[in-house]
Amino acid sequence: MQEYLKEQIQKALFKLDPGLQIPEITIEKPRLPEHGDAATTVALALAKTLRDNPPSIAKKIADLIDLESGYIQSVEVAGPGFINFRFADNWLSDNLLDIHQLGETYGRTDLFEGKKIQVEFVSANPTGPLTVGHGRNAVLGDTISRVLEWTGADVQREYYFNNAGRQMRILGESVLARYLQLIGEDTSLPEDGYEGAYITEIAQTVREQYGESLTGEEHQPIFRQAAEESIFKDIQRTLARLKITMDSFFNENTLYEDGSIDKVIEKLRQKDLVYEKDDATWYKTTALGKDKDTVLIKNTGEPTYRLPDIAYHINKLERGFDLAIDVFGADHIATYPDVVSAVKACGYDSERIDVIVYQFVTIVKDGKPFKMSTRKANFVTLDELMDEVGADVTRFFFLMRAPGTHLEFDINEAKEAGEKNPVFYLQYAHARIQSIMRKVRESFDFGTSSPDFTLLIHESETTLIKRILEFPDVINQTAIHREPHKLINYLNDLATAFHKFYHDCRILGEKEELVKARTELLTVTATVLSNGLGMLGITAPDKM
Repeated sequence: MQEYLKEQIQKALFKLDPGLQIPEITIEKPRLPEHGDAATTVALALAKTLRDNPPSIAKKIADLIDLESGYIQSVEVAGPGFINFRFADNWLSDNLLDIHQLGETYGRTDLFEGKKIQVEFVSANPTGPLTVGHGRNAVLGDTISRVLEWTGADVQREYYFNNAGRQMRILGESVLARYLQLIGEDTSLPEDGYEGAYITEIAQTVREQYGESLTGEEHQPIFRQAAEESIFKDIQRTLARLKITMDSFFNENTLYEDGSIDKVIEKLRQKDLVYEKDDATWYKTTALGKDKDTVLIKNTGEPTYRLPDIAYHINKLERGFDLAIDVFGADHIATYPDVVSAVKACGYDSERIDVIVYQFVTIVKDGKPFKMSTRKANFVTLDELMDEVGADVTRFFFLMRAPGTHLEFDINEAKEAGEKNPVFYLQYAHARIQSIMRKVRESFDFGTSSPDFTLLIHESETTLIKRILEFPDVINQTAIHREPHKLINYLNDLATAFHKFYHDCRILGEKEELVKARTELLTVTATVLSNGLGMLGITAPDKM
């Protein structure tokens, strides 16, 4: 309907002034139902151009809207120049019939058709199990990928990791220390060593495989390799529980081996954006608007995180992705702008990089927060969280707030049974519809003829239909802004409209044609709930 309204507004503006430079026309849903079904502020945007006040312009546009076109019932001017539209009943019934015929494909759009998009997320180094701290990242990245796929994009989910460096060295030393303890040696963990029980489990596996002869330092690579393989298997199992499957894994070491790191330094040097000082290599970020320059290679010869990240993002663009989306925690706020600016300075289109920064998660149980530390092992793993509340609830709670908002994950609320739990509220709506339709089918055989949706004129029916019709636009907006909570908010509104319909409009006991129309309305409603929950990675049960 948005495109239809835009077309009618454009025609009205052409009648008003054939030579008018028409601004971008936006269509929004009014906050209050009494203000209509859709609204535009185009009159406000034209005030300066037409040298007239917005209410006057809005009145002229409204008078030129063609109501004979069939789908607009009325046009009204309100406030400082808003133009409000009300849809005709036949528009609702005609479109509902089209949606009914689309079946399970309803909601798919072509917004990103033909676009090759990479979404990089999780990207935890293999030093320990995935914690709740990684969970929001994982679920956000996967859900954004699902929504983009619904808009026609070819999406690749990628996991970026580093299995070298100090962290991995300490990990291997930690496993070795536990191994030596298991075989009776008097030793302690290295400084900043990893203390989780999983370290001892890995050490025991090494002992079972190799016996007790690996006591020399020359065997350290065995312990590090065993730790990496074990932890990665654990990470992949955890992701699978969340219905997440990665398409590719990218090792940071590749960027050193193929010379990408050196190429970045050389390109920035050619742009006079790199210099040496205090035995370190600096990126001249002051030339790009920052207050201070940034170290790319420390005086120890070790690169900072920024340098391989620059090379990695260049690699993404060279692989031909139209869009490379990063899902980062708030600790990346200060670093990613440097990466993006360096990619641009190296001659690449940095507009093809989109960074989603999410705030961290606080786990609360019985009113007390849990602390998380991979090394000290007083963290909550994602598996432990799913054991407590289930995978569906875990995904939903990570998604129900805007990414940029701090999330407090209350385990007691998540374990609440019934409609007070927000994910159960949506699942229950789907299950209730399936139950209703099972009862209807016991009494009626509708055959294959199309339902007569013009019979659906009750306010609760038309409200539900209008919610259904919003679905494709909600998907597009969710994809554009990369904000899955928009889809959750929509599904909540849809479920509320369904429950109101269920309360106001009986099905059994009415004439067969009305029973059929209402039943097929529920069929479409269930499809939208199922498709929406599917994009969130959450099941839509038929029974509860």
